[in-house]
Amino acid sequence: MQTIEFQLDGQRPHIELCNLLKLTGIASSGGQGKLMVANGDVTVDGKPESRKTAKIHAGQMVECLGTRISVTAADVT
Repeated sequence: MQTIEFQLDGQRPHIELCNLLKLTGIASSGGQGKLMVANGDVTVDGKPESRKTAKIHAGQMVECLGTRISVTAADVT
């Protein structure tokens, strides 16, 4: 399984699930990301997630279509 690391920017403590799928390239658009969630293709921390705009925080793990996304906090150096 491929793993992608996604780092949150310093402006927000979370990202919406459909936007995360879009920004990591798993979905070609936010709409496609919402459809993937609606179809049951997405899990968050090993549990099915049905909320399209669920807030994903640092430390959470998202899986979709054979790809794992590890969400990390913004680098504050």
